[in-house]
Amino acid sequence: MASDKVRYVAFRDSYGVATDQAYYLQLRWNQHDIDAETPNTGELLEQTFHLTGPDTEQRRQWQRHLYELFDMGPLMDKYIITLSSGELRKFQLAKTLMAQPTTLILDNPFIGLDSEARQQLRDLLPLLANERQLEVYLVVSRREDIPDYVTDTINIGNLPEVDVEGLSDEKRQAILALPYKEKEYQADEVVNMRKVSIRYGERTILKDLDWRVMNGERWVLTGQNGSGKSTLLSLVCADNPQGYACDIALFGHQRGSGESIWEIKRHIGYVSPEMHRSYQRNFPALQIVASGLKDSVGLYVRTTEKEHEVCRWWMRIFGIDHLADRSFLSLSSGEQRMVLLARAFVKDPELLILDEPLHGLDDVNRRLAKDIIETFCERRNKTLIFVSHYKDEYPSVINRELFLKRIS
Repeated sequence: MASDKVRYVAFRDSYGVATDQAYYLQLRWNQHDIDAETPNTGELLEQTFHLTGPDTEQRRQWQRHLYELFDMGPLMDKYIITLSSGELRKFQLAKTLMAQPTTLILDNPFIGLDSEARQQLRDLLPLLANERQLEVYLVVSRREDIPDYVTDTINIGNLPEVDVEGLSDEKRQAILALPYKEKEYQADEVVNMRKVSIRYGERTILKDLDWRVMNGERWVLTGQNGSGKSTLLSLVCADNPQGYACDIALFGHQRGSGESIWEIKRHIGYVSPEMHRSYQRNFPALQIVASGLKDSVGLYVRTTEKEHEVCRWWMRIFGIDHLADRSFLSLSSGEQRMVLLARAFVKDPELLILDEPLHGLDDVNRRLAKDIIETFCERRNKTLIFVSHYKDEYPSVINRELFLKRIS
């Protein structure tokens, strides 16, 4: 059938599918919960290979070429659930291209890939088009992601080409005028990690890492796909059980000294690909935002009308108040990301951890979100840790950088 040669890979696919109902936010860090019979990445790719046609040497050569292109070696013995968002995207692309389609539709294919992998993919697409007679259609939310060799473009929604309007002065002043909470953490030292190492089986993710984040600093965390960025953040957010065996202090309190996970989370606003993936229950968007007040994925604690008004206020700041009653799973991935951003801000946290927060956002919402982040960080006692593979996404307030290298 002709449709068998058409392949569509969507950004949304990276964040949960029908077979992924057992996923929960901390599963990636609790690998003992993964069924022993679950196939790893290499086994899943091999299954795909055998489903796509006769076992010929030509197809094996193409398979090896794809594995080399996307540096799949370090991923082959990992479970899918443990892959970073960038690694997951590599897996999806390799799996799709192994089927040797004649028409390929890629929805935001560069999202989540580090700069080296993005360039590799840019170089690959014209080769596929020319050598394999492949028609390629790209759907991108960033104009910067349109390769030079693209022959035709269609602008959906008539977005402005220049002078994208960001946060209004009225909203900016409203953020700056927010009252401060009575029970804030005032620690000079927000994060202190000493010789931190994280291992899963034979694989070392972090090794002897020292990292100190002081109050009011604005860090950008960078590195290759699979270098341990999200693992590092899982330690700060108290989502990783290995954190109890590490020498880590948060807000001046040593981990494992008696504080609860929930006490730590009360002071942290957080958004990440893992969090996006874990929201698979169809709550109204307002409830998703409200779940940030209770540090739950989904809303399991009743909120007051006053708390709902705080949620609606932040939704107005992000320009999504009209989505309050819409079901979360009916929203576009970009709309979902704006809802999750509002969730991160709703409790006015002292530490804001934003892991690839601008994924899937168009020019307008990317500019708006950056403006909100920058304005929020002008307030006292606010510390930022920001992750992105795009330098043009860095907020202007960034003043420190940590670069992680992949160990194994």
